[in-house]
Amino acid sequence: MIKKILFSAFFTLIFLSQIFAQKLFTISGYVREKGSQEQLIGVNVYVPTTTNGTTSNNYGFYSITLPENESVTLVFSFVGYERVVKTFPLTKNLEMNIELASSNQLQEVVVSSKRQEERISESVQMSKIDIPISQIKKIPAFLGEKDVLKVLQLMPGVQKGSEGQSGIYVRGGGPDQNLIILDDAVVYNANHLFGFFSVFNGDALKSVELTKGGFPARFGGRLSSVIEMNMKEGNKEKLHGEGGIGLISSRITLEGPIRTKKQTNTKSSFIVSARRTYLDIVASPFIKASQKNEIEKTTGGYYFYDLNAKINYEFGQKDKLYLSGYFGQDKFQTNTKSADNSSTNGLNWGNETATLRWNHLFSQKLFGNLSLIYSRYRFNINSTQNSTDTQTNTTSIYNLQYDSGIRDFSIKYDFDFFPNPQHSLKIGVQSTSHRFTPSAVVLQDSDISRYETKIENIDVIESGIYVEDIWKPIDRLKMNIGLRMSNYHVSGSDYIRPEPRFSGAFKLSNDLAFKASYALMNQYVHLLTNTGLGLPTDLWVPSTDKIAPQQSQQIAAGFAKDFDKSGLTFTIEGYYKSMSNLINYKEGASFLLVNDVTGANKVRWEDNVTAGKGWSYGTEFLLQKKVGKFSGWAGYTLSWTKWKFAELNFGKEFYPRYDRRNDISLVGIYDIKPNITFSAVWVYGTGNALTVPLSRYNAYSNFNTRQNNINPNSSVTPLFTGRAVQEYGEKNAFRAEPYHRLDVGVQFNKKKRHHERTWEVSIYNAYNRKNPFFYQLNSKIDANNQSITTLQRYSIFPIIPSVSYNFKF
Repeated sequence: MIKKILFSAFFTLIFLSQIFAQKLFTISGYVREKGSQEQLIGVNVYVPTTTNGTTSNNYGFYSITLPENESVTLVFSFVGYERVVKTFPLTKNLEMNIELASSNQLQEVVVSSKRQEERISESVQMSKIDIPISQIKKIPAFLGEKDVLKVLQLMPGVQKGSEGQSGIYVRGGGPDQNLIILDDAVVYNANHLFGFFSVFNGDALKSVELTKGGFPARFGGRLSSVIEMNMKEGNKEKLHGEGGIGLISSRITLEGPIRTKKQTNTKSSFIVSARRTYLDIVASPFIKASQKNEIEKTTGGYYFYDLNAKINYEFGQKDKLYLSGYFGQDKFQTNTKSADNSSTNGLNWGNETATLRWNHLFSQKLFGNLSLIYSRYRFNINSTQNSTDTQTNTTSIYNLQYDSGIRDFSIKYDFDFFPNPQHSLKIGVQSTSHRFTPSAVVLQDSDISRYETKIENIDVIESGIYVEDIWKPIDRLKMNIGLRMSNYHVSGSDYIRPEPRFSGAFKLSNDLAFKASYALMNQYVHLLTNTGLGLPTDLWVPSTDKIAPQQSQQIAAGFAKDFDKSGLTFTIEGYYKSMSNLINYKEGASFLLVNDVTGANKVRWEDNVTAGKGWSYGTEFLLQKKVGKFSGWAGYTLSWTKWKFAELNFGKEFYPRYDRRNDISLVGIYDIKPNITFSAVWVYGTGNALTVPLSRYNAYSNFNTRQNNINPNSSVTPLFTGRAVQEYGEKNAFRAEPYHRLDVGVQFNKKKRHHERTWEVSIYNAYNRKNPFFYQLNSKIDANNQSITTLQRYSIFPIIPSVSYNFKF
């Protein structure tokens, strides 16, 4: 079936190509970085003084078809690179490969005739944000660790989690509703250190793009956002390296050409990037100092590592092969030994991805990419305890193993087709084989022998086929019209759902455009979480015959304006999103899903969840400047998010944890001198919606009656026992205090002929704001010697200075 679809699509494209080829000629080729031959994504290729233009795709390929002309001027521009202008006669089809040289310092004033990037008022896509990697590296970060996801949290429409967390919540959606893609592979858990850092090493990344709405048809499977990241391909001209040493981790990246003695031109290159924290080494002296005595000793600790690698080979102008992968692991383990006892406790989780891609250029107008993709996320808890009774010389054994995870094998084929100046088409098909392991527990105990409870592996197939067309019917109007057909097959159910997509931009003037979009999205995988903190105990589970897929519909509209003289862009967007078939744990349910010892009561994870619906709406403002001596952005979001579940909060609507009424981010980067850069970030957000105890009291009961089922009218002497009971109100009815924080940093850079080094000093939470992390009821004695109960706020991060050293060669 897939082969028939691909052949039909291919011959349709060839037929259309013949129709539109009359009196038109095509210029195509690849855009690369001068000095490394790295292929550049999103380079703007346009004819000045006209609306004809295109951009290079994820592999640096561009194609533009224009009418015959004795003199055509073509401009190639990209943020952070010098413009290239080509003038030539267009009387036949041309292949034109372009190299752009990096510009260390762009002019502060950018006039319209020398624009450095595609003007936002001319782009059909809305609700999309891209941040240059060079800018990400200049923003002050927690403990000096540059984090892509934390920078995305600073954008309007993106709410951060708790203090220091790298989880993101886009336009009212949960953390599972973000499609995170690294070189075509889905990353399911993007967190290190329980969410305080993400798994993405900025040194290995070439581009980062966030789409919040108006989703193109090529994306599917999530409701709220797409975060697409592409790794570097490696320097094809010379060996290059960079790295850094920080307070808690170090990293190193190497890239360069792969040559043979017979080669005159380099066709292959590689990149390897590794990072490891040394928290286990730093914490070791503190663990030893906390030993209770010399008899009992504890060792162990926590660390994480990640590794990115990529290799590519060019068979010629028409064929290229790429192999890339990511491997990361978090390990937390403690070992305790004494004369008669020993115990080992561990918590491990990690991601693995691998992508094999083949590019083929069928013609100057037709580009294809075939991808074979592997992705896996695993989580494990292990606990072993051995104790010896010296009197009886018997040994008690306790062993617990808990596993959960998800594994994917995918194949996808995408085509880019450029028939004429009015149309740019994308067509593709994808199929993924998911295997879910929601829960597997093995327990061995001396008292109860051994038992195990396993939720059987669930195998499903998720597929999709799409077509989208960027169509320009008139000079002032550009539209992206698309349709995606998604299919999901699981034992007992088969879902087939159409997903129409639309986005459009109408130019009101030379620098102002009105934009609107609509997208229907389906999500067939779900994340069950108790805390919302993005912990590894969260479970990925599939849609089944009992659990329907999640679905959302989002409409958005707004204005985009370019300020050419200052290089600023301004956007304002309003959106409304409805969500159905959201799932959540029932009250009191958890991820363990353990049956009883005999296995008589079989537990299905579906029995622990409830389904509901949600709404999110709001307005977003973004004023941004990407280049110049002073750059950065100011963002503001005003939004509302509500959920409703039949079995939660008595069926009433409630605000989810990360509903946030007001959210402000101010980011500034200033080059004081060519070798000194100052940066600052200030954020403000309405407090999270929480469920906290309203009061606490002691409840008493007759222990004898309750435990022994004795008639309360009998003559047995009552034995009253008391316990503290906390009374709660409605779900998430309490609003935490507002969150705000200032981070500052200074970078001192020194360049020499063959190497560069940078010292960075930064301060997280510069004015020592005690932001709330959680609340708890505490009792204390007042001045009248009376016990009173108060709600106590707890904070975890005071002012934190850090220093790091970075180098390049």
